[in-house]
Amino acid sequence: MGEHAGIVWWRRSLWNGARCVPVVLTLAPGGVSARGRDGEVVFQGDPREVEGRLTRLGTLVVRVAGKRYALVGRGGDLSPAPSAGQVAAVEPFATASGAGGGAVDQLLNGGAAGRMREWRDRFAAVGARLG
Repeated sequence: MGEHAGIVWWRRSLWNGARCVPVVLTLAPGGVSARGRDGEVVFQGDPREVEGRLTRLGTLVVRVAGKRYALVGRGGDLSPAPSAGQVAAVEPFATASGAGGGAVDQLLNGGAAGRMREWRDRFAAVGARLG
């Protein structure tokens, strides 16, 4: 598996939607990283040392370097939009995806849970320990 990048949202707070911020998640056999709107590193590490799980509601909860991050496939109404730099960073990786989630996920959640299932599978393919 080669490198892949996409925009996901980091739920910094369970209750405050404005704190659900877009990050560019990049995954390659040798490393994983998440970068914020201004390019700042949110986390980075070896994907084989990442632990986590996908919740029933489609949140990918990962632990990188001992810190927990809740990642979701779309932001809320109060969430900031991805920056132009983030959009440009993932453009080379944009592909049509068939997974997208089921009908209920599409209708109520814009396919966000399906996108996070794809990320779970990508993490597992490079050796992350996901339950």
